[in-house]
Amino acid sequence: MRFGQGHVLRRRFRFGGALLQVYPVRVVDHADDGLLLWLPTGAPMWRADVPAGKHPRDVPRDMWPPSGFAMQPDYWRRKGALIYQPEETDTHSIWWLFSGSGRFRSWYVNLERRSMSGDDIKVGDLELDLIVAADRSWTWKDEESFAAKVGHPGYWTAEEAQKIRACGEQVAREAEAGKFPFDGTWCDFRPDPEWPELTRPFL
Repeated sequence: MRFGQGHVLRRRFRFGGALLQVYPVRVVDHADDGLLLWLPTGAPMWRADVPAGKHPRDVPRDMWPPSGFAMQPDYWRRKGALIYQPEETDTHSIWWLFSGSGRFRSWYVNLERRSMSGDDIKVGDLELDLIVAADRSWTWKDEESFAAKVGHPGYWTAEEAQKIRACGEQVAREAEAGKFPFDGTWCDFRPDPEWPELTRPFL
């Protein structure tokens, strides 16, 4: 299935099996190599109501609600981002992060398990991520908390953790080599001013 430019999809983001976010994204480009999406600042969304505003990784699993966290209406509070989902793999997505003025700042590599069903993009976050600077130097993100969950039945086995980390290392090598999408493509992106505002997706 190919989506036309401007089409709105729904991204459902889970961590440890729990639904944490549901937000709309607009198709910028859909080619044979992947799907490029735009998530603007202020996009209406749903966010899990986690105690004291914590991230679920900081809440012990035995304190998670059995039926999942309640979802509350919210807005995307971060700056706008382009999200690239490679067609050849469902193990990661690559985000272009911009400043408030629209200047490109860095790439963010989210390691994940991803699937699609119609207009739904289902994402299972794997916690370990990479931050790639504009000069293509990179660092791990959440490395310690990722390692602390190895072997926990709600997360990943030692074998799975090794594969997840290997995936990140492969993307890092591609970034160092300046391969697409780390070659400057889309760094000057500006959203179409004629696009209508997004609406809050249904749960």
